Formats: sequence, structure tokens, C-alpha cells
Amino acid sequence: MDTTEETMPRWLPRLLWWLVLIWLGMRVFLFVFGELSSLIVNLVLALFLSFALEPAVRYLSKRGWKRGTATIVVFVALLVAAVGFFAVMLPPVLQEGANLADRLTELVEEYGPQLEEWLGVELSTEAVAESVGDLGAIVQQYAADVTGRVAGVASAFGRFVINALTVALFTFYLLADGPKLRRRVFSVFPPHRQREVIRIWELAFEKTGGYVYSRMVLAIGSAVFTAVALAVIGVRHAVALGIWVGVVSQFVPAVGTYIASVVPLFVAFVDSPTKALWVLAVLVAYQQVENILIAPRVTARTMSLHPAVGFGAAIAGISIMGALGAFIALPAAAIIQAFVSAYLQEHPVVANRLIDDEEFEEIATSVELESRVAAAAEAEPEPEPDEVS
Repeated sequence: MDTTEETMPRWLPRLLWWLVLIWLGMRVFLFVFGELSSLIVNLVLALFLSFALEPAVRYLSKRGWKRGTATIVVFVALLVAAVGFFAVMLPPVLQEGANLADRLTELVEEYGPQLEEWLGVELSTEAVAESVGDLGAIVQQYAADVTGRVAGVASAFGRFVINALTVALFTFYLLADGPKLRRRVFSVFPPHRQREVIRIWELAFEKTGGYVYSRMVLAIGSAVFTAVALAVIGVRHAVALGIWVGVVSQFVPAVGTYIASVVPLFVAFVDSPTKALWVLAVLVAYQQVENILIAPRVTARTMSLHPAVGFGAAIAGISIMGALGAFIALPAAAIIQAFVSAYLQEHPVVANRLIDDEEFEEIATSVELESRVAAAAEAEPEPEPDEVS
């Protein structure tokens, strides 16, 4: 006698089928997601750029411009700014690279004995010449390699162009047809949900636009200060280097300051290591002043985000999406933080020693005053009713 039907629960075969279907569905989803990962990254980047450029397009459209025309003007301005940035930066970098190759032997002869005395590092012109020769051979070998792989380089450049055009196209349509698109999205939700969706959308505009605005203000301040300081020190290409430091230090999260400092230090070192030390001291001092005094005041009205949260968000963005993820991570973290704080109800903190001593004293004093007022109110006798004559 077969007892399988009697011992096996009726729901078990159905559960097994559901598990198999879920497993197959997850495999299909991961396959499709992997194949479309590039497109998804482009869409996310386009969405972020549309949020960042929306205030400028809205500003022009409120002044009588057609939304399509305003979008084109903003795109052209952004393109001109990007081309101008690289046009200003490339000539000094190439020129100073050639100057370093010419002055390397002189620098070794001048500062080699001091390095050997201070650090125990022995440098000689013969070793430097040999290293430069090896470097030249490596560069030539790499150039020959690249020449032999023209098809691969052309393919990579083609992918880059296609991705850039894809991002630009989606960003343009998200901006030009923004109101229609939002109306279509809002119509999917019932009226009582539409208010929440609109609130989230406005938070995204506010925080992303605030992020870009605050970065632009800090970049201008950093560029002006750096250009003036480099000119005073006597470093060549002070204006171009100031623009480089301002843009890179503010728009590259987490490590932007260190990347931005390399180029002016390199240019100053080619001229004189003493100038390089002065440049390093000035950049470090300004960074501290910016972090303590300037940045908190600028970001207080635009994107209030704790530095530790920002650093963690940048690391998470790099892990998920690479360099673009680091760029998008900060406004995304600010949007999430604003959305969560909007729905969390804050309560008074009871007095305890886990918080700062000054805050503890303030809270303890306020709690004591409240308790005294409450005790006085309870002890005060109620007024007797007026007698009716």
C-alpha cells in the first residue's frame, strides 16, 4: 500500500513549484539586468542630470521661454563650459610635462644631496637618465600596443560616444517634456497618493539642485582663492590651475581634493620644490577653512548632509556604479535623508550622560524647570467661583 499521499502534505508540491518558479524568475531577472546594466546606468545618470538642470530650465521657462528652447540653451551652456574647462587645462598640463622632462636632471643635481642626507635616498643623474630612458621605452611599447589594437580603442571610444549621446538624449527629453512626463506618472496614483509622490519629486529637485548650487558656489570660491594664492607664490598658469582645483575638488566626491592638488603641486615642483611646499601648505590650510567655516554655511540652506554620511554614500556609490556612482551618491543620500526625516517624528531627549556635557546640562536644566512649573501649577489652589449677589 502506497502511503506517500497520506504522509506528504498537500501544500508541499505547490510550495516546491512556487520555489522553482521564483528561482527561474530570479535567474531571468538577473540575466536581463546584467544585459541592460549599461542602459540602466545611463538612465539613472540622465535622471540625475535632469534633476540638476531642472531649476535652470524652470527659471527660463517662467520668463517666457519655451521649455524646449530653454532646455537647448542650458545644454549648450553646459557643453561650452565643459569644452572651455578642458581647453583651459590641457595646454598647461602638456607644457609642464615637457618642462619636467627637461628639468629633471637639474632638479636631481640640485636637491639630490639634500634628499640623500635627510632621507637616505641616493639619486644620481645616471639613474635618472636610465629611468627616463626606461620610461620612454615603456611609453613607446605602450604606444605600439595601442596602435596594434586600434580596433579595440575605436570600439571603446564608440561605446563612450554612444553612452554619452544616450544620456544626453534621455536628459533632454526628461527636461523638455518634464511636465507631461510628471503628469503621466502622477495619473497612475490615486489622489491621496499623488501628494506623496509630488512631495518626493520636489524633494529630489530641491536636494539635487541644492547640491549642484552649493558645489558651484564652493568651486568658485576655491578657484578664486587658489588662483590668487598661486599667483602670489609665483606659480605659472595660476588661473587655469585655480579653475582645475575649484572644479575637481568640489565635484569629485571623497578624493576630489587630493586629485585636484596633484596638478598645481606638479607645476610648482617643476619650477621649485620650495614653491611646491608653499602650494601644499596653502591648499591644506584653505581646505580646513572651507570644511570648518565656509562649506557648512553654504550647504546649510541647500543640502544638509553630515560629512561621515557623505563619505559613506560616496564609497557605496563607487562600489555600485563606479565614479558616476560617487557623483550621484551625495544628492541621493540627501534625498533619502530628507524623505526619512519628513516622516520621522522627533521627541525630546531625556537627560543622560551619553550626550555632550553642555547639552546634558541644558536638557537637565530645561527638564528641571518644566518639572518645577508643573509642580507649582499643581500646588496652586484653584480660584473660588465669584459669589452671586
